[in-house]
Order: sequence, then structure tokens, then C-alpha cells
Amino acid sequence: MKRWPSILLLVVILVALALLPQFVNAYWLRIATGALMWAGLACSWNIIGGYAGYIDFGHSAFFGIGAYATAILMGGSFGWPFAATVPVGLVAAALVAAVIGGPTLRLRGAYFAIATWAFAEMLLQLVNVLEITGGTGGLSLPPFLDENFFYFTMLAAVALTYGVTWLLFERSRFGYKVKALRDHEAAAESMGINTSLVKLQAFALSAVLAALFGSIFAYWVTFINPKSVLGGDITDQMVVMVLLGGLGSFWGPALGGVALFLINRLIWMNFGDTAFYIAILGAAIILVVLFLPEGIAGLFTRRGKPGNSLLRQSLARLVGRGGRA
Repeated sequence: MKRWPSILLLVVILVALALLPQFVNAYWLRIATGALMWAGLACSWNIIGGYAGYIDFGHSAFFGIGAYATAILMGGSFGWPFAATVPVGLVAAALVAAVIGGPTLRLRGAYFAIATWAFAEMLLQLVNVLEITGGTGGLSLPPFLDENFFYFTMLAAVALTYGVTWLLFERSRFGYKVKALRDHEAAAESMGINTSLVKLQAFALSAVLAALFGSIFAYWVTFINPKSVLGGDITDQMVVMVLLGGLGSFWGPALGGVALFLINRLIWMNFGDTAFYIAILGAAIILVVLFLPEGIAGLFTRRGKPGNSLLRQSLARLVGRGGRA
């Protein structure tokens, strides 16, 4: 019966968000759309970084794959409808995750983090020189200026992302397997868990969900370039959002994602640029590590609950022992 309060809260939030366009203007609706996107992206990163315990510094690669799949197929000589491009981006992200996940998921800690960062940087440089991607000049998409469409599309994607996360990682045997390998991979293997397969499945799922938001983002903004969808700052923000909200928690990515995105927009409205926002990201990391290791979500849970020190455990793996567990 403990699951019902969370399910009820999720339903109430979704209903409130569905009614939001009735009460705000187009500008604030666009802000809300961005907040939803970052909450969804943070959740996708939390699957591999929080639930599985593999700190991924190259997650922007999958966001970019989804964005470029939609941009390439909707523009130029292809002229595909948006809905037809999304599955292509998802499949492409899953295939790439499977290919790079095989070797990189054999690594742990800093080695995995560096390997994923290197892959994302390699993809960024590749996109810069390919003609089909428009190189550094980027690609334009057919304009579609219905903010309600993008808001509800993003809301549906977020609902799907959190629904899948809840079912797979909070209420299924697969979720217990993922958490078991996070807490002690060798022990999980001794219990008969195929850790290689479980890790790869979690990695591919996180990649697919990131690509979903990349596809929607590309159509929403109508123009993308390598930096806007493959830049390292995209992954950085996902990581900080999850750390702030609560690493490995269900609600944490939503709390951290919405909070930091709104701070970003408030700074932009008041100062005209987001340079100060970078300083806030750095300060947020320091404050979370020192004073709030459980994140914002930890303020609403009992102390002493298993997994409360997950951030410190992850940092120890990242800094102290970079090889296999």
C-alpha cells in the first residue's frame, strides 16, 4: 500500500500540469516546457548514474543523436513528419548505446566517466565536419510555433519517462538487480545476476529517453548546431540537477531539474546572460556534497534509509577506485 501516496501525488502533478496552459501566457508556457525537458533529461541520466551507479559524463551524446535524427529527416530532401523521425532517433540511440556500452561498461568509476566523456567529444567533433549534419553551421527545421503542442508533447514524454522509471526501477525485479549491482557488483554476480546484460539494458534505456527529449527539442527550437545539442554543458547540467535533487531517488531529478532551470531563467531575465549560472552550478555541487548528500529529496525521507549515502559512495568510486568493483 505504500506505493499509493506516490502514485496519487504523480497523478495530481500531471493533472495540474495539464491544466497549466489555461492560466499562463505563451512566455511562461515556454518556460514550463523547458523545465519539463530538463526534468526528463535529469531522470534519464539518473537511470545510469543514480540507479546503476555509473557516472556518465557523455550523456549529451544521446540527446544530440535524437536531435540530429529529427533535424536531418525533417529538413533537406527528406521532409519527414516529426512523428516519423522520433522512432529513428530512439533506435539510433539504442544501437549506439549498445555498441559503446559493451566495452565502456566494463570500466568503473573515473575510467567509465572519462570514456563516456571522450565518446561525446568525439561525436561532437564528427558532427562538426559532416555535411549531412550541416557542420558548425547547424541545421534548420520547418517552423511550427504552437507552444501548446510542444508543451503537451514534452509533458507526455516526461510522463512516459517517469512512468517507465517508476515501473522498472522502483517496482520490478529488474530495478532490484540494477540497484544490487550498484551497491556491490561482485556480490550481485555471485547471486546469479547477469550484471553485464543488466548494465547494458539500463544504459540503453537511459540513452533512448535522452534521445526522445533531443528529438522534441530540435523541432521545438527549429534550429540546432553541434554546441546546442552535444555541448558538454548539457551533461553537466543533468549531473548537477540529479545531485541537487537526490542521486538515485525517484523524485530527485524532477526537483533538481525544475529548480536549476528556473534559476537559470531568472538569472537570464535579470542579468541578460547565464555566466553567473555557471558559478551557481559549481556552488551547488559543493553545497550538496558537504551539507545535502541526499539531495532535496532526502529532506522528505527518513534518515538512515538504505541508499542515503549514495552520493558519497559514488564519489568514492569515482575518485578512490576507478576500476571494476
